[in-house]
Amino acid sequence: MNSAVQDARPSWDEYFMTLANQVATRTTCLRRGVGAVIVKDRRILATGYNGVPSGLAHCAETGCLRQQLGVPSGQRHEICRGLHAEQNAIIQAARFGTDIDGASIYVNTQPCVVCAKMIINAGIKEIVYQNPYPDELAMQLLKESGILMREFRPQD
Repeated sequence: MNSAVQDARPSWDEYFMTLANQVATRTTCLRRGVGAVIVKDRRILATGYNGVPSGLAHCAETGCLRQQLGVPSGQRHEICRGLHAEQNAIIQAARFGTDIDGASIYVNTQPCVVCAKMIINAGIKEIVYQNPYPDELAMQLLKESGILMREFRPQD
């Protein structure tokens, strides 16, 4: 392989984060598009994006309850029709019998506390995130769990 081709190839982090951002384009959330890709041994195991459960009306049809109530970002996650990208990726793996113990998750937004707890119990060992999210409890729990957290920074 010539050096020009090698230089043009994305790193594994760039590749998987690009995929997480592409997965996020499927969101049905009106406030934030989030995508997640669960990876082990450089193989994609599951993906997820934030949105309502399968078969239910999307928020574009019903409106955003959190927005209507003026709920700030990072608070009152239970007041939402949708699931987060990380939740949907973990559920997809469970539904299809895919072992994600020891895997990494690439997500374009740092996990909230609900997702952090699910990631811990799913046995995921590394989180690579692109955008910060205001959830101190999530960060405390993830630090205590020993899960490796890395902020993705694209190569210049």
